[in-house]
Amino acid sequence: MSRHWYLVQCKPRESFRAEEHLNNQGFETFHPTHLVHTRVAGRRVRKPAPLFPHYLFVCLDAADNWSSLRSTRGVARIVRFGNEPRPVPPDVIEALKAACATMATARPAFRAGERVRIAEGCFAECEAIVQQMRGEDRVLLLLEFLGRQQAVEIAADLVTKPT
Repeated sequence: MSRHWYLVQCKPRESFRAEEHLNNQGFETFHPTHLVHTRVAGRRVRKPAPLFPHYLFVCLDAADNWSSLRSTRGVARIVRFGNEPRPVPPDVIEALKAACATMATARPAFRAGERVRIAEGCFAECEAIVQQMRGEDRVLLLLEFLGRQQAVEIAADLVTKPT
């Protein structure tokens, strides 16, 4: 028999647990995520969050024993249409994987001399000029402050292009 992807609904805030336990049982899973910014102990950190909260995909053969899947920690149910689980088309899974890969590698590209706006922090809503990129995730800005330009280095994800 051939293997197909199916949609699994997870219990609230347990999709990562469900993914881990399914993988431990030998199931192939796909859990689309994106990076979000949160505060942990007063520091800004980037951590993965589900792209589709409460859902993940699992690759199964129709002949597989699905009873262990239903009793896995974090799994609420297999999404069904009527009485039968419907496979997700493979092109949808491939498109999601490609989109997730693009999101993971996408970095804000700022050029020297470009005008930007600071989105968060003590300089929120201030406009600045990019002086240079510092590594992948830091940017050096020239900020008009107290009547002169000051150099400020901040995280690139705190900077947006002005609207």
